Amino acid sequence: MNEGPEDETSPGLGAEGKRGLLDKMRQASESTGRNRAARLNRQPQPPARQALRFDELPEYQRVNVQRMAGEMIGVANPFYRSHDRAAAATTVMGGRELVNFASYDYLATNTDPQTIEKAKAAIDRFGISASASRLVAGERPVHTELEDELAAVYGVDAAVCFVSGYLTNVASISCLMGPQDLVIHDEFIHNSALAGIKQSGATRRLFRHNDTENLESVLRTLSADFRRILVIVEGVYSMDGDIANLPALLELRSRYGFWLMVDEAHALGVLGATGRGTFEHFGIDPREIDIWMGTLSKTTSSCGGYIAGSQPLIDILKAEAGGFVYSVGLAPVLAAAARSGLQILRTEPERTEKLHRNGALFLEHAKAAGLDTGLSVGFSVVPVIVGDSLRAVQLSNELLEEGINVLPIIHPAVPEGMARLRFFITCNHTAEQIRHSVEVTARKLKDLQDRNFGLASLDMDKVMQLAPLLQAAGKS
Repeated sequence: MNEGPEDETSPGLGAEGKRGLLDKMRQASESTGRNRAARLNRQPQPPARQALRFDELPEYQRVNVQRMAGEMIGVANPFYRSHDRAAAATTVMGGRELVNFASYDYLATNTDPQTIEKAKAAIDRFGISASASRLVAGERPVHTELEDELAAVYGVDAAVCFVSGYLTNVASISCLMGPQDLVIHDEFIHNSALAGIKQSGATRRLFRHNDTENLESVLRTLSADFRRILVIVEGVYSMDGDIANLPALLELRSRYGFWLMVDEAHALGVLGATGRGTFEHFGIDPREIDIWMGTLSKTTSSCGGYIAGSQPLIDILKAEAGGFVYSVGLAPVLAAAARSGLQILRTEPERTEKLHRNGALFLEHAKAAGLDTGLSVGFSVVPVIVGDSLRAVQLSNELLEEGINVLPIIHPAVPEGMARLRFFITCNHTAEQIRHSVEVTARKLKDLQDRNFGLASLDMDKVMQLAPLLQAAGKS
């Protein structure tokens, strides 16, 4: 019998044989499918999984309880207040002009004509967005110019900018540290550093605020057990307004061999005779600090963050830090605005001098009025501690009625009993604005204290109405 040519992929199998084999394979597949369907039909099927609704989550329940509690008690929510214009030493809300202590435009660079002019020029040249990661297509000259100027401020080799201050800590810490490593931080460190430590998988330990003896006890106990050790502090602490003890930290570094990371978010433009930060304040060589971190949203009135240090450090971050490699480049307009802020810092040191005078004046008047300013040393941040979270919220609301905008910091951002109003001082606040605001704050706080206004004074009937919701919100 004469057969057709053999299929090249099936030696020895003719065309007819190949067709027969394919038919058998199809029949077997169909039979298997029918048998499987029959078996599935005979077996009880689990009910389809239903996605949880967001309003069922304990996280939402907590938010809702807070909203309902405010409505029941008659205390307005002080957060998310909307400004009608650029906020500076004064601002406008709902058509009313107010003295503003809620924005950290320390050197008044945000509304400076130079900053606005350079930002507009950057938009004309580059548009709004970098439109890609800098690694691939998002690089613009203004990025490297800004980084060169930041490195010059700190007197170090290089710097790298990220699109978010929060992301800067998360990306840098998680890039440099891993599960074999140890990170030790001041107990008052910013949440972004905690997030970076968690993502890194490193072991985390804290030391008592600004207590280098406590830090040494941690180092003495644990330093031999890990591959790398990183210690993180803030130049100016954003909640308390005091300063890291940099000389003592460097003395420990010389003996225990850790990396020292200093967060300068609230120190750049604030500390030192010319505003260069914590190292200038203490007269220390900035190259002795391994990692300088900061944000672009305070003194430089932009958005984003930076790391400054040695060239190898910056090379590692630009090649390995996910928050840089996989994130769009800083918007050119923001980089241009930040450059303007740095240029103003360099050419107009009198702004920092005036900020120092204003901070000292506020602290002096606050203490004279009997206000509790905690640990603040009177630079950019001065808290007024009122203790009770509800009292802090109400005090903020009453000051707003008096034409003063200042926001409360309440539990869980600070421990209950340490709630406060946080005053950000700028170089453009006038002496009269400072004196008047302190006087009104002291008077309104005394009135609340005399009325015993606070959590302890809540109507128990209203508290009992909220109890079932509080219990439900506490379950997770």
